[in-house]
Amino acid sequence: MAKQSGLGDQLWISGQDVSGDIGAVNKIAGGPAVIDVTPINAYAMARIGGLRDGGIDYSAFWNPTNGVGQPKSAHAVLSPLPTSDVLMTYVRGATLGGPVACLMAKQLNYDGTRGDDGAMTFAGATQGNGFGLEWCVGLTAGKRTDTAAGNGASVDLATGPTAFGLQAYLHVFALTGTSVTVKLQDSPDNSVWTDIVGGAFTAATVAGAQRIATVPSQTVQRYLRAVSVGTFTNAVFSVAVNRNPVETEF
Repeated sequence: MAKQSGLGDQLWISGQDVSGDIGAVNKIAGGPAVIDVTPINAYAMARIGGLRDGGIDYSAFWNPTNGVGQPKSAHAVLSPLPTSDVLMTYVRGATLGGPVACLMAKQLNYDGTRGDDGAMTFAGATQGNGFGLEWCVGLTAGKRTDTAAGNGASVDLATGPTAFGLQAYLHVFALTGTSVTVKLQDSPDNSVWTDIVGGAFTAATVAGAQRIATVPSQTVQRYLRAVSVGTFTNAVFSVAVNRNPVETEF
């Protein structure tokens, strides 16, 4: 694969697209904490993996305005400093099957700086809560808009099946109607499709975000797709999934 730039990327926070107000994503970090287990008779450090963690940090432009019918500005989303978890999602290129970083996190700050050149910017940091950062595959090409129940295009994970389950993330950006339920289906041949056990999100009635996980022993086939059902005339949403190649615990 050819090298790529970061052009066309997006940043979503719990069903809100704040990409237009984000100047930089300064950190996308994950992995286990490092535990020092160096004995006194060693001549170099010895370490083992500890708890899984993650963080996504960003810089935002000052934009206090919220247009009617438009996505909320970053200031409107970030300034309340919610104490509940937020779903941070960084989308690289917004393509079907493309890389997507997802993190259930706590928003730590929203710190403003007024530069001597007149620029007003805000620095924000988030830290994983309950789960570490996961690099996923997009089952939608960025945002997907359904005007009725429908099947999404399939994504070929290249290998399969696996027997260690999956985790999936949903953002609902807009909804006109009663509710939309998004569920995952898999297929061994890109032809015969089956609902994945434990692969359905809770019915959404407003904008928001969710994380689901199947049982660790769930078999997942090579091909995946996102399916929408419900009573609605317009649903704008995104789905990303991480299929576990080995046994994984959270």
